[in-house]
Amino acid sequence: MTLFGKIGTEIGVHATAEKWYNLFATQLHHVQNLADRVHGSKLHHGEDWHHNESIKHWTYVIDGKVTTCHESIESVDEAKKTIIYKLFGEEIDPKFKVFRLILQAIDKENGSAIIKWTIEYERVGEEVEPPYGYIEYLHKCTSDIDAHLLKA
Repeated sequence: MTLFGKIGTEIGVHATAEKWYNLFATQLHHVQNLADRVHGSKLHHGEDWHHNESIKHWTYVIDGKVTTCHESIESVDEAKKTIIYKLFGEEIDPKFKVFRLILQAIDKENGSAIIKWTIEYERVGEEVEPPYGYIEYLHKCTSDIDAHLLKA
């Protein structure tokens, strides 16, 4: 059995891809106020939430359990409205050697968008389950955030 994996989901949203991308590219600190399953976030290292060398600390709920991790931005592709985050520390490192969360906001013809979330991971061993709970978490958070972006 391979320890590498990739799982993902595509979710249709009402807000534009531009609004979604701008939120995650320039206002990441607001996500904690928009999604019920995100309990909090803070800047752990650095002075800018969106600098590649900055590290953020997140507290959120996965599979009904409060979970924490650190996150940094690995890359940003403005043209493709794609951001790759590296998750590590606390609850990630004991289970995964690699854990990347990829957000891509894709325009649809009618002004709405598709939010594509992809998780790339490498488990430390076969006893570790793939991170399927994160897909449910991302789906719920996407719904919460879309409702806010429509009001804005």
